[in-house]
Amino acid sequence: MLGRRSGDFAAAEDAVQEALVVAVTHWARDGVPERPFGWLLQTATRRLLDARRSEGARRAREERWAAAEVGGGEVVDRDDSLTLLFLCCHPSLTPASAIPLTLRAVGGLTTAQVARAFLVPEPTLAQRISRAKKRVADAGSTFTLPGPDERPARLRSVLHVLYVMFTEGSTSTGGGDLHRVDLSDEAVRLTRWLHALDPDDPEVAGLLALMLLTDARRPARTDASGDLVPLPEQDRTRWDRARIAEGLALLDAAIGAGSVGEYQLQAAVAAVHDRAPTAADTDWAQIAALYDLLARMTGSPVVAVNRAVAVAMVDGPAAGLRLLDGVDLPGHRLDAVRAHLLESAGDTTGAAAAYRRAAAAATSVPEQRYLTLRAARLTTPPA
Repeated sequence: MLGRRSGDFAAAEDAVQEALVVAVTHWARDGVPERPFGWLLQTATRRLLDARRSEGARRAREERWAAAEVGGGEVVDRDDSLTLLFLCCHPSLTPASAIPLTLRAVGGLTTAQVARAFLVPEPTLAQRISRAKKRVADAGSTFTLPGPDERPARLRSVLHVLYVMFTEGSTSTGGGDLHRVDLSDEAVRLTRWLHALDPDDPEVAGLLALMLLTDARRPARTDASGDLVPLPEQDRTRWDRARIAEGLALLDAAIGAGSVGEYQLQAAVAAVHDRAPTAADTDWAQIAALYDLLARMTGSPVVAVNRAVAVAMVDGPAAGLRLLDGVDLPGHRLDAVRAHLLESAGDTTGAAAAYRRAAAAATSVPEQRYLTLRAARLTTPPA
């Protein structure tokens, strides 16, 4: 109906989608209106009118710019990605708003991908991004890179954005490929720029080190069929030794600079893995100690799950399973780790069930396939 009235199906569809997002919040708080369809139509109509007014204003601005006299100097083809990143991490925004906005605007992640990274429902995240855009616009921000005095207020959000971008590229939460190389490479590129901008910040160096030390394993993380290869089974001769050397040098310099933050600690964990010539040579006690520090520093459920794995490698699977009790982590990761520890403890029935639950919750095809095969291997009788 709205498409017929407006003559613009795409714009009408966008307006209806926005109205549905608004309805999720309003109806949960105020109850479903007496005429839900009419409420949605009225809300979508208002959104469509707002969008058209905004588009008209934008077009008028562009026409004024085009009509303005332009100097005859050389046109510079400039990459403004880092400026845009800092703009989206404006101090008027909380990190919970700035980071999702930046991941959409700079990282190119979908709203669904960002929602999974933040462990929140997609409509909630969409509304948060919409509010963040408006607040940045209302703040009258200019498209310029902030000076040294302004950057610290935004740096934590900027680092978090780059970390989530890299993580999504390294292990994609959706689709048929384990990696999104374009995304992880862009995160590394932007972090290199940030490090060049502020070479003395140890957390910037720590994040870049973490990316390089993790990305160095990418060639060995899948086999010829694109199937996932877990860390203990990877061919370490395929790891990128140049990236490992660069990452280790960055990490050593960052830790030697003084205060230690969460990205340096995560990089230190990656370094322990990368320094081990074989999986059996991994210093799991050191990794467990690093995760103890990270857990106290961040309170992250992801860190809690990783810590359980490290403790299990030191003190046995039962110790790791006890640490998983009480951890609240949506998605497939918690069940996947529980399945691994149950399998290590000899509980094949419990492990198979946990692998199946993890496979059902996974949104990445390679991870689904890997978890399903693990469950099948435990339930198929030997020939």
